[in-house]
Amino acid sequence: MVTVHNEILQVADVVAREKLIDRETVIQAMEEAIQKIALNKYGMDHDIRVTIDRKTGEITIKRYREVVEEVEDENKQISLAAAKEEQPEATVGQYLTDVLPPVSFGRMAAQTARQIVNYRVKEAEKERQYEEFKDKVGEIISGIVKRVEYGNYIIDVNRNECVLRRDEAIPREVLRPGDRVRAYILEVVRDTRGPQIFLSRSHPQFMAKLFTQEVPEVYEGVIEILSVARDPGSRAKIAVRTNDQTIDPVGSCVGVRGSRVQAVVNELQGERVDIVPWTADVPSFVISALAPADISRVVYDEESRRVQVVVPDDNLSIAIGRRGQNVRLASLLTGLEVSVMSESDDTQKRNDEFKQVSTDLINELGIDEVIAHLLISEGFDTLDAIAFCDLEEMLEIEGFEEGLATELQKRAQAAVEKRHQEIKKKVAEMGVDKSLSEFEPLTPELLMVLAENNCRTLDDLADLAGDELVEMFGEDNISLDVANDIIMQARAHWFDDDATEASVEKDEADTKA
Repeated sequence: MVTVHNEILQVADVVAREKLIDRETVIQAMEEAIQKIALNKYGMDHDIRVTIDRKTGEITIKRYREVVEEVEDENKQISLAAAKEEQPEATVGQYLTDVLPPVSFGRMAAQTARQIVNYRVKEAEKERQYEEFKDKVGEIISGIVKRVEYGNYIIDVNRNECVLRRDEAIPREVLRPGDRVRAYILEVVRDTRGPQIFLSRSHPQFMAKLFTQEVPEVYEGVIEILSVARDPGSRAKIAVRTNDQTIDPVGSCVGVRGSRVQAVVNELQGERVDIVPWTADVPSFVISALAPADISRVVYDEESRRVQVVVPDDNLSIAIGRRGQNVRLASLLTGLEVSVMSESDDTQKRNDEFKQVSTDLINELGIDEVIAHLLISEGFDTLDAIAFCDLEEMLEIEGFEEGLATELQKRAQAAVEKRHQEIKKKVAEMGVDKSLSEFEPLTPELLMVLAENNCRTLDDLADLAGDELVEMFGEDNISLDVANDIIMQARAHWFDDDATEASVEKDEADTKA
């Protein structure tokens, strides 16, 4: 025969299994519910505690009274003298307990108990969900589409509701209730309504984790995935490398007859995946990232992290890709600013630049076209390069004698000085303070740029941040380190002024003393 006590334990077991929470949590909730009913019956001012035996299910209700020297609360305390009448060994600080009769569960009492138990069980369930998922961010889970709400998918993962937002789903992918789906755990947020578990199928790391599941070498760490770039639902690129010379990282990810990569492609709804070998040599890496386009030339500016790629005219559309997709993914994969130009455009650009530089030198130095072309071809393509070079370097140009080289350098120096004087005059007319115009780290050209940007005192310059200065001058003209150094030099007078002021205050204090 099943007793009421056994039924309590059976209910606790059933609830614990259904909600995937600890049995002890359910029993504690039941104890709290019965305690509430007992307090309503015997008085809310009493210290009444309820225990349920974990083996037999027997319910015990006790009233606790603390033994004290002086009673302040008769409901919860008892004097030492009175306590000794009930229990001769009683001491101050001890608790006397009285077992109370069981309480009857009327309709209202049962409803109250049910509400308390449900509330505690829901709170425990929320905490269990949060603890279960908080350390799983960045992992892949598998679940079943439960329903669709305003375009967002609610995914059931082991009886936990997770959210796949519309913008995190693969474009044009349609999921229906009952579909089994894998997703990347993007974020777990603690909320009063319970933990909010957000999933993603468009995140680049979702694809990386799929390769980890499909390729044993990646899972074991023999092959590393260095970077991933995705245009969800359309195309993706992934860069891999290995330190094991006997393993082909690209071939291992592709698998026999493409079996491994095809499994990933199927999960990504046909998204085309390019697997690229990673290399520390930037030009080589960029060439691989722009595959399948043929590359004629790569120019890498390490300081600005820009890459100019030149391709044959018939490969331009392939290199750029539809709506710029290929070059955009290559930029994301390499972490560089990659731009593509055809050979004909590159040739035209170089010719235009050569022509413009040649014209400038002819006009500034009063030389003919042949000499201008010789200078440019040897790297002397600016007035500054000619004016401040070592004369011996210019004499290495075929056909240049010392007299010609000296004369050209003098003309270049005069032209540079004239240009600087014109800039200084304009700067003065713009109201630039003397403290800034005489600031040594600045060239006249840079000073003019500052004036045009309403930076007209040394303090104006000192107030700037390094990246602001780089933005003004251009990444091609100044690096962030140099910009920061200039700003720190501009701020030097602040510290000198503070030191001088402190010294004056000290002298005044000494005089008064």
